[in-house]
Amino acid sequence: MQPISRTLNNPQKDALQLKRSFTIVASFTLVLWLIRIIESLTGAELSRYGINPGRLSGLAGILWAPLIHSSYSHLFANTAPLLILGTALLYGYPKSAKIVIPAVYIGSGLGVWLFARQVYHIGASGLTFGFMFFVFTAGAIRWDRRAIALSMIVFFLYGSMIWGIFPIDPGISYESHFFGAMIGIVLAILLRNHDPCSAEKKYSWEEDEDEENRSSLNQ
Repeated sequence: MQPISRTLNNPQKDALQLKRSFTIVASFTLVLWLIRIIESLTGAELSRYGINPGRLSGLAGILWAPLIHSSYSHLFANTAPLLILGTALLYGYPKSAKIVIPAVYIGSGLGVWLFARQVYHIGASGLTFGFMFFVFTAGAIRWDRRAIALSMIVFFLYGSMIWGIFPIDPGISYESHFFGAMIGIVLAILLRNHDPCSAEKKYSWEEDEDEENRSSLNQ
């Protein structure tokens, strides 16, 4: 039996959306690598452009901090989570992503500037935590198959990230993780109906069965 699509979604559109989502995130990640390479080649110290909590001069760091990394290992640690979690967000929640991405980007940085320790905070991990907690929470409160599947995937791959919101390592900005995660959770709740449920497919024999049921009810 051939499946009958109940919405306008189809496998081709899904594949195109997935490819587009990955391309957008990959392009942003490439920019991060280019910045790190240029910093390394020129000997520049970009960490001073990070977020310096409580100082007016540190406010600009809200914009620049996610683009700056202390080392190649630091950037490498953020690359895979950013690619996977960012793609999951854009693919599963294209409408919500237009709100979630800037909110996590600016909101997590603002939280760090207001409440974090007096050191420079840099790196894109606040974004990855925001994306992870949004996708996971959205899947937990929706009855959408795609949302549930994405939630299970990100939890299986990055569920251990939850420990990153606690002050375990003094050399890591857990504050960025914490505020990114909190914003992700709040937005997942507020935007739970913002994106339509993914397409559900029904087979022709199920359609025939539904038609018979409707006919019998009308007799």
